[in-house]
Amino acid sequence: MFILRAKLLLPCTFLCWIILTSSFTVHVVLSKTDSRQVSALNDMYQYLKPHSKLEGWKSDGGNPCDDSWKGIECSGSDVTEIDLSGLGLTGSLGFQLDKLEKVTYFDVSKNNLKDNIPYQLPPSTQHLDLSGNQFGGTVPYSISEMANLKSLNLNHNKLSGSLSDMFGKLTKLTELDLSYNSISGSLPQSLKSLSSLSKLHIQNNQFTGSINVLADLPLDDLNVANNQFNGWIPDELKDIKNLETGGNSWSSGPAPPPPPGQKAKPHTRKSGKESEKSGQGVAVIAGIVLGVLVLLGVIISLFSRKRSSSPSSHFLEEDKFGQRQPFTPLSPEELSSGAHANKHENFRATEKHLQTSSSIGLKRLTSERHKSFNVKEMTNAPPSDHLKPFNDKEFANPLNVKRSNSVNIAHYPLADLQNATGNFANSRLLGEGSIGRVYKAKYPDGRVLAVKKIDSSFFQDEKSTEFTEIVNKMSKLHHPIIAEVLGYCSEQGQNMLIFEYFRNGSLHEFLHVSDDFSKPLTWNTRVRIALGAARALEYLHEVCSPSCLHRNIRTSNIVLDAELNPRLCECGLAMFHERASKNLDAGYTAPECTKPSAYTLKSDVYSFGVVMLELLTGRKPFDSSKPRLEQYLVRWASPQLHDLDALEQMADPALRGLYPPKSLSRFADVTALCVQSEPEFRPHMSEVVQGLVRLVQRSNMSQREDDDDY
Repeated sequence: MFILRAKLLLPCTFLCWIILTSSFTVHVVLSKTDSRQVSALNDMYQYLKPHSKLEGWKSDGGNPCDDSWKGIECSGSDVTEIDLSGLGLTGSLGFQLDKLEKVTYFDVSKNNLKDNIPYQLPPSTQHLDLSGNQFGGTVPYSISEMANLKSLNLNHNKLSGSLSDMFGKLTKLTELDLSYNSISGSLPQSLKSLSSLSKLHIQNNQFTGSINVLADLPLDDLNVANNQFNGWIPDELKDIKNLETGGNSWSSGPAPPPPPGQKAKPHTRKSGKESEKSGQGVAVIAGIVLGVLVLLGVIISLFSRKRSSSPSSHFLEEDKFGQRQPFTPLSPEELSSGAHANKHENFRATEKHLQTSSSIGLKRLTSERHKSFNVKEMTNAPPSDHLKPFNDKEFANPLNVKRSNSVNIAHYPLADLQNATGNFANSRLLGEGSIGRVYKAKYPDGRVLAVKKIDSSFFQDEKSTEFTEIVNKMSKLHHPIIAEVLGYCSEQGQNMLIFEYFRNGSLHEFLHVSDDFSKPLTWNTRVRIALGAARALEYLHEVCSPSCLHRNIRTSNIVLDAELNPRLCECGLAMFHERASKNLDAGYTAPECTKPSAYTLKSDVYSFGVVMLELLTGRKPFDSSKPRLEQYLVRWASPQLHDLDALEQMADPALRGLYPPKSLSRFADVTALCVQSEPEFRPHMSEVVQGLVRLVQRSNMSQREDDDDY
């Protein structure tokens, strides 16, 4: 509210001016709080219970900064702090926290919150405390982009799974507490990057392997007790003031010597404060030295001017003030930043386009990941697991799987397979792919299996042990949505893999091969299939260590069980697909894959996006029977994925309009992310999973609201 006071001058009949002063009040209602932030808080309010604990909060609109919403602190029109600790809240946190771009303090600890930790978290947060709740699932990879994070507390929850390599950019993090969860697997190598970390609590989990990755961190407080660690405690850690290591399987006796050519490190260490002081001392010394050098440079310059009126122009250039300065070559960092300036601008432009063209918040996060692209970091760091090409060692040790030097699955004699398949008769042929044919095998005891016969051309110049090694690696891939290999046969130059037989066939047959017996897939079934396949691919990309490429994501490699649940096939055969020239075909291949060796994890994501387009439209990736502009599915569909009217026209006619429009739109949003032409802008599979999970949760919520209306 503000008041305008105006003085009105009116003419008078007595040839004079009478000054009349009139006051009037104008009431103006200003909503100081940023509208996107208000929307995010409205979303939180809908998911949190009981509402009586959230005084002042609203489900729609409102002005948190002026109306004193419970736990909200602002600076100007921006929400900067959210503190809902210990309020006895239940429910979850919603799905729009990434809109809270100015929040630096976020604390919802000591409540009873459930479900997974949201993938979208306030991106600028410095203090994040979700401890003392019942959050499940894994630690979200999106935390890797929270570069300002200083304190992260997730203790006393129900988190499980393994930690991704998410700590590379968190150089400001000083405190990390993951204690009292069920997190498993080995410690990720990116923990080495936590150069400011002084406190690390990971006790009472199920971590395995060694803790050598922690050796060089400036820790003052370390608790790794009650896990499943083994090996030796590094000497560098033994001088930590607060150190707890009990309840593990440490090796006894002296630690082994370092590898040949590597000197043992002295185990004197500095605390975080000492390191900071040391760094400050170095900075002071460097400043003094620099000042002396500058002073000497000025003196030399003045002296040289007396002796020579004009130095050679080869060694001088003008600065922005017109002063001539000595020329120095650009450093590699300066060259890198200049060379990639335009790319940064392109990233920002794409980010803006994505934010305005879709309602799914993870687009901003995906663009931000690449907006912070830094050439120096990439040249100094090992190649990213998310972008590296496949090699033969990719399946060396999936997390939580024991190593084995021999194949631990059944060997099927060739003679038995010949009898079961009618000597591989055409009548038993189930399908043919880029690396071989699949046959139906019937056994006298009633068993029915699927036998994949690998084309012999893949083994002409290879060692006889190669196939056995591949089978061994495949046997270590375990996920409920992956069609696991049951056995193998390698005899008389023939190499075969044996899988479970699925009577319902493949997703390709359901979508594109119509008959009088099969019913079209409902919309909910299609979403369930997409989510299941996404989880399987997420396992290959982000749980297996190192990451596992698939290289042949398509509807013909997704089979359906009796309940129409998906199973992803051909996992672990990427080496063969790299050699198969026929693999680059039919609309599934990403634009960057001009040859098989150019394939990356983001190429898998593109292919998965094509599968989602097939589920959405019922069309094939390439269909020569369509008009020329509609033959390639991605080219035809992509420009229309954010047009609600066009979506209704694109939807598979077999659905007969039986789908929630909002669900269709959100499905299209996730699809659009996956099929972007630039691989760096495509999401990781964990982001795709989160997007589909949100779609399902929102659909369920809408369904419950509809049921309540009756």
